Amino acid sequence: MRVLFDIGHPAHVHLFKNLIMELNSRGHQSWIAARDKEIVIQILKGYGYKHEILSRQRSGYAGLFAEYITHSLGFYKMARKYKPDLLVGCTPSVSLVSKLYSAKSIIFSEDDPEVVKLAALLTYPLADTIFMPDCIKSFWPKRISYAGYHELAYLHPNDFIPNPDVFSKLGMEPGEPYYIIRLVSMEASHDRGESGLSLSMIRRLIHTLSKNGQVFISSEKPVSPEFEIYRFPLSPEDIHDALYYAKMLISDSQTMTIEAAVLGTPAVRCNTFVGRISCLQELENRYQLTFGFQPEAEERMFSFIINLLGKPDLATIWQQRRQKMLSEKIDVTVWMVDIVERVAQGAE
Repeated sequence: MRVLFDIGHPAHVHLFKNLIMELNSRGHQSWIAARDKEIVIQILKGYGYKHEILSRQRSGYAGLFAEYITHSLGFYKMARKYKPDLLVGCTPSVSLVSKLYSAKSIIFSEDDPEVVKLAALLTYPLADTIFMPDCIKSFWPKRISYAGYHELAYLHPNDFIPNPDVFSKLGMEPGEPYYIIRLVSMEASHDRGESGLSLSMIRRLIHTLSKNGQVFISSEKPVSPEFEIYRFPLSPEDIHDALYYAKMLISDSQTMTIEAAVLGTPAVRCNTFVGRISCLQELENRYQLTFGFQPEAEERMFSFIINLLGKPDLATIWQQRRQKMLSEKIDVTVWMVDIVERVAQGAE
């Protein structure tokens, strides 16, 4: 089997890395197309994956549409060059090129179609198969549900063992408390008109959290000079180890919030998407692993954070909740390998 992957976001590297490795070990061939967005290329190089860069991140609707055309043309040329049996990814280019090239396509998505309307409109109608977590209730033809999240393809205990060496890399003693603040750029098409943590909130978070431990800021965008001393100092490959051992994550990122939740790290999210993301709603309401607040609920959010900081058994509580979640979810990598082979063989 010959498989062409399209990587458009840092989370996609993690989503597919174990799948690609397992397919290659089974004698299949795979190739990777990449979008130069944030740290995508850095992560791919860190894992030693060969790839071809087809486009670079642009902003605004005009820029994003121009990039979509450029990326799709490049992806089509790669399909013509490598002649894959299957195209796999999370991007509109996968489903479009599958029709132009006449290959099967698989789209993996954990986004509610109502939230990413433009991406869904461009991607889903042309896809052969769409896989979504079963907590997303929106109906689409050719959709198949599964009991998991993208993040369980690389952070399930069967795939991820945290490395305590992250403490020494951070210049800290083992077990020393620290907190991570994660900031996103809010430049995706579905982020238009949305907002997250403000500068004043970040200042207040640093003041509150630093009383209990060290604070690190991980950010997609350039941070204000006053926050530079808090910048997360390690490579992207270390972020999940750091996230596992962190005492808490406070973020306006959907992806890293889910990552923290499935790792059993208390996670507090603040943005205007709160209440609209099914995966995060399930992690909050069913498993109580993460909690979301709209930006105007700043006082409620800080009261909640201060309450968590005062719980001496916080880590134990969250790991118990994590075990409940894991008992009801699948090892997504194992399932992905099986489903990709079955789709390629026409069994699905």
